Amino acid sequence: MKNILEAKFVREMMDTTANLYRLGWDERNGGNISYLLTEAEVVEYLDINHVERVIPIDFEGEALAGKYFIVTGSGKYFKNVEKDPEDSLGVIRIAPDGRSVELLWGFVNGGRPTSELPSHLMSHIARLAVDPENRIVMHCHATHLLAMTFTHPLEERELTRTLWQMCTECLVVFPEGVGITPWIVPGTNEIGEATANKFKETRLVVWPHHGIYGAGKDMDETFGLIETAEKAAQVFTYVRSQGEILQTITDQQLQDLADAFGVTARAGYLDL
Repeated sequence: MKNILEAKFVREMMDTTANLYRLGWDERNGGNISYLLTEAEVVEYLDINHVERVIPIDFEGEALAGKYFIVTGSGKYFKNVEKDPEDSLGVIRIAPDGRSVELLWGFVNGGRPTSELPSHLMSHIARLAVDPENRIVMHCHATHLLAMTFTHPLEERELTRTLWQMCTECLVVFPEGVGITPWIVPGTNEIGEATANKFKETRLVVWPHHGIYGAGKDMDETFGLIETAEKAAQVFTYVRSQGEILQTITDQQLQDLADAFGVTARAGYLDL
């Protein structure tokens, strides 16, 4: 059996958590990632009949029963994942009853999956219904997006339009726009349900005064999605600090952009 520390999915988790920490988007133990794996990927590295321990979860996840994930751990610092992945990461399988997970590898010092696991599982269920190839759910505290939730109207259309107008690539990268939940206590099923509901229509969901969730087919797509929105938020911050806005990307230009790249802007978001 191959060394799991050399598995592509482990290396991706190590690299991505290191990047998120380096960018300042996942301070301390802030943020979490879940990565849906196939059984074929897992059996190359693990005996799937050997369960280290069973961990209960406060969620009815029968819809994902038998599915495998590699996830970040509760209370684990992203800066330490690269140094000690067996402590900070875990490969889990959702138990048949959906009320617990079977730990197959990792969390060697008694750890457990992120406290946001219910939010992640609900989000995977929502995204898989839209796109069966969705594999990644990522949460981080992207600095400028977080800051915008204090100074910008928390209306999905208005926030989306602002981000689209800050960088030409934004409409191409997330033409469906961004979703916004109310402020809700993290780690609860309530915030998971609200996030999953938004994921039915978008791949980016803002948690006001907290951070952002992104979803995608692979790690690069999901990281790049958040990265693009965060860059737009950073530009917005600079623009606001410089004073009066003299020009921007017009709605007609945004439509021309959508036409050129073969994407469809969210209905009703452009004034044409």
